[in-house]
Amino acid sequence: MRVAFFDIDGTIYRNSLLTEHFKKLIKYELLTREEYELKVKEAFKQWDNRIGDYDKYLENITTTYVEAIKGLSVKYNDFIADQVLELEGDRVYKFTRDMIRWHKKRGDKVIFISGSPDFLVSRMAKKWGADDFCGSVYHVENEKLSGEISPMWDSRNKMKAIENFCKKYDIDLSKSYAYGDTNGDYSMLSLVGYPRAINPSKELLERIKNEKNLRDKVEIFVERKDVIYKLNADVELYDINNKDV
Repeated sequence: MRVAFFDIDGTIYRNSLLTEHFKKLIKYELLTREEYELKVKEAFKQWDNRIGDYDKYLENITTTYVEAIKGLSVKYNDFIADQVLELEGDRVYKFTRDMIRWHKKRGDKVIFISGSPDFLVSRMAKKWGADDFCGSVYHVENEKLSGEISPMWDSRNKMKAIENFCKKYDIDLSKSYAYGDTNGDYSMLSLVGYPRAINPSKELLERIKNEKNLRDKVEIFVERKDVIYKLNADVELYDINNKDV
């Protein structure tokens, strides 16, 4: 069986579902604003000003989010999750939206694998017609989020998820596709015959460039405004610190 694996945040969705969920928890006063601003404000400011590292920003905000939502009622959490998908679910990249439709039209199985919470990933999978999905599991105890997490945001756990899907669906990885944007998607991209990096982070792009097996077969797509650029791994990384401007 041929499959297309898709990361969500930064690959399909044009931001982070976790971040949007975090912001709405604060908006509805289910969390205090300080829990968000004090711990990740500086990381976000650096990234927003294109100074900080994107992967580091995601790591910081995820750690803070996990701490902040411990003890949150499942009822309130589900309400906010529904709000996120209703208001933000269509905010996706044109390229990956079209690729999902292309894969489904040709009979490929579409599977979402994301580091975002499973309660957001499941809703995104339903909205965009994915055949299956896997996200970070946020465990529940006594109708509240317990604070225990089974993560899916790192390369190692995404590899395990793909191994499980291969057993479940008898997948031929050599004929399959994968779409991702950060270093956490590296294993997913390296396992398939047709890897595609979408708006890749600097860390992922550098790793692609330095590993011949992936560099020779990966396709890189960058979407900006209404233009989609197709690049190869030989693209030069611009470093203003080493340039005479």
